[in-house]
Amino acid sequence: MLLLLLCMAPAQAHEVRPAYLELHEEGNGEFRVLWKTPMRGELRLSLAVEFSGQTASPNEVTTRLTGDAAVQTWRLRAIEPLRGQSLRIAGLEATMTDALVRAEFNDGTRWIQRLTPAHPSAMIPRQETRAAVAGVYLKLGMEHILLGIDHLLFVLALLLITRGGWKLVKTVTAFTVAHSLTLGLAALGFVLVPQLPVEAVIALSIVFVAAEILRARDGQQGIAVSAPWIVAFTFGLLHGFGFAGALNEIGLPQAHIPQALLFFNLGVEIGQLLFVAAVLALVALGRRVKRSPPPWAGLVPPYAIGSVAMFWVIQRVAAF
Repeated sequence: MLLLLLCMAPAQAHEVRPAYLELHEEGNGEFRVLWKTPMRGELRLSLAVEFSGQTASPNEVTTRLTGDAAVQTWRLRAIEPLRGQSLRIAGLEATMTDALVRAEFNDGTRWIQRLTPAHPSAMIPRQETRAAVAGVYLKLGMEHILLGIDHLLFVLALLLITRGGWKLVKTVTAFTVAHSLTLGLAALGFVLVPQLPVEAVIALSIVFVAAEILRARDGQQGIAVSAPWIVAFTFGLLHGFGFAGALNEIGLPQAHIPQALLFFNLGVEIGQLLFVAAVLALVALGRRVKRSPPPWAGLVPPYAIGSVAMFWVIQRVAAF
């Protein structure tokens, strides 16, 4: 599992690159459209936006390249109301990416949906239900934690330093409480923190815990060993700001903000618990192997985790 995470880490770390469609209603049936599709080198994914009802585009499409994506903008006039129409991303079924759709209507309501290759179309509801909001944001929360390799490496480092038991329960609980707190405060706009420094310090938190693991092997008991829940809570506050940054990019539906925030957070917790359970299951399985590993094998995880995290620190600081 560690090898798989490290192979994925340089490529995506905290980043997932779905296609992104934004529809913003500026007048009665008049929409500003932003369509962002990932690029592979100089090639753009062959994806197109299709509606089941009648629409018209009165102006030409403007395209600009951002390095890893093509961003297209145009204006759309809905001859038939978009609510009740089916939206389809043509060509999505032939790819391995998802498409995140966000529609903002002039009455203040929003509709957010994730389309996948297996389900490349969805009906724009006439009125967004609480159940639909809960389902979408629960999935988004789970995907964010399970595809956020930096968060998973931090949790993995905590697992290595606590070695299970009651100390692990308190540590994971402290991390959960902390990032839930700052996620809510930042997502609701009570606290504003620059995202780039937060991402750099998140990577630095992983380096710190990895170094504490090595110190513990040398017989030096630091705070991460004696009181890991304090470390988990302190750095968990920063990880919560990282979750909030992703949630702010997605947006919260104005009519269902409490439900969206609650279920996004629940999705993060479910994904985190699934990861912890998988690691503990692998540890239990490894203990059944009678063959003892070489003495240096215990140095591989902290050095690997710390090296990748330090690479992220340098990379993210350079992006300031």
